[in-house]
Amino acid sequence: MQSSEVPRVVVGVDGSPSSYAALRWAERYTRVVGGVVEAVHVWDTPSSRGWSGPAIDPAFDLQQAEERFAQELRTVFPDGPPAGLKEHLVEGDPSEVLIRASEGAALLVLGRRGRGGFTRAILGSVSQRCAQHAACPVVVVPRDRDPGH
Repeated sequence: MQSSEVPRVVVGVDGSPSSYAALRWAERYTRVVGGVVEAVHVWDTPSSRGWSGPAIDPAFDLQQAEERFAQELRTVFPDGPPAGLKEHLVEGDPSEVLIRASEGAALLVLGRRGRGGFTRAILGSVSQRCAQHAACPVVVVPRDRDPGH
């Protein structure tokens, strides 16, 4: 990154409280360093990973993903998104999309999900994979203790 470039901070947003905390953290961080936040919401057509039931209309899936992403951003920023927030809605595998998005970024910020039996001891699989393979430093933010912020 050249000194004239504005730092890009990529954030994975998946609707979880920890991803909301990550987005808040990234927004505060970019205010301090003069960067820009790129919120990335990854969606997937349920039937795209193999046969899992009746075929689903991809246009409907995209519409649902757009609505979820818009609602997530309203939840985090009820007074409207901060100036300069960039929104990316991408179809695919979350780990792969976020690792690609990390190229050229100053930071990749993720929420810690950890859904397995060792929730307190390990990162979620997406966070872990991104921490191992991202092209930039990765910050993993735990869920806010105060659900209101």
